[in-house]
Amino acid sequence: MIVTRFAPSPTGELHLGHAHSALFAHGEAMRAGGRFLLRIEDIDQSRCRPEFADSILADLAWLGLDWEKPVRRQSDHFDDYRAALERLEAAGLLYPCFCTRKDIVQAGNAPHGPDGPVYPGICRPLSAAERHDRIQSGIAYALRLDMTAATERVGALNWHDRAAGWVEARPDLFGDVVLARKDTPTSYHLAVTVDDAAQGVTLVTRGEDLFAATHVHRLLQALLGLPVPDHAHHRLLTDAEGRRYAKRDRSLTLRALREAGASPARVRDMAGMGEAFRLGRGDAI
Repeated sequence: MIVTRFAPSPTGELHLGHAHSALFAHGEAMRAGGRFLLRIEDIDQSRCRPEFADSILADLAWLGLDWEKPVRRQSDHFDDYRAALERLEAAGLLYPCFCTRKDIVQAGNAPHGPDGPVYPGICRPLSAAERHDRIQSGIAYALRLDMTAATERVGALNWHDRAAGWVEARPDLFGDVVLARKDTPTSYHLAVTVDDAAQGVTLVTRGEDLFAATHVHRLLQALLGLPVPDHAHHRLLTDAEGRRYAKRDRSLTLRALREAGASPARVRDMAGMGEAFRLGRGDAI
C-alpha cells in the first residue's frame, strides 16, 4: 500500500507552493487507494509557533484534504532521534564539532556541495580528551557524521525516484553533515529519515529542491537499518517572474486567499492540482 505524507514546518502561513506539495502527496495516495499522513516538523523551537501549526491544519482542511490521525509532531519525538544518534555514536560514526561558521569560512578552499561549502573536517582529528574538555567547558557544538567512515561501512547504495529512475547515492558530496546540536537533539536529515520509517511512509513526495538531500537520507537508512521508500520529487511552483513562492509572499498565503473570497476549488486550480484532486476523489472531469 502506498503511504505518503505532507510535512510542513510551522514557521509561517502556508502558501500556494505548500498547497501544490500537499495536494501532490494526497493525490498520489488517493489514486492508489493508499494512506495520506500529516507531520508537523517543529524541531526548530526558536522559529516554530503553535499558532502556525493550528493554521496549517485549518488551511489543509479548508483545501479539502483529510489525513490519518494522529498528526505526528517532531517535538513529541526527540527521544526517537536521541536513540538514533546513540546508535550512530556507538558505531563510532559521530564526532563533536566546535567550529563556528566563521571558522569554516576562514579555513578556506572547502569544495562546494549541494548545501554549500563542505565542512573541511577541522574537528575530526581532536582526541577524546580534547573533545571531553571542550564539551565540559560549555562551548556550543554540533554532532557531525564522519562521512568517510559511514560510507565505508555501508558500501555502494542507490535509491529510486519515479522521474529520475535509479540514482546512485552520493552522500559524500555533502561532507560531514550535522545530525544534531548541543541544544537540539536532531537535524532535518536525521529527523525526516527516522520519521518516515516510524510512520511507514512508502512514497516520499517533496519538492525537487530537496532531491539532493535524499543522498544523505539513503545513507542514514542504511546505517540505522531502516526501510527504503520510493521517491517522487515534484516541480516547484513559481510566480509570473519565475520566483519560488515563499512564506514572505503573504498575499498568496492560503489564509489571505480564503479571506479574499477564493474558493477551495479555485485555490487548488491556482496550485496546479485541481484536476489531480478531482481524479484522486474519483470525480468526473
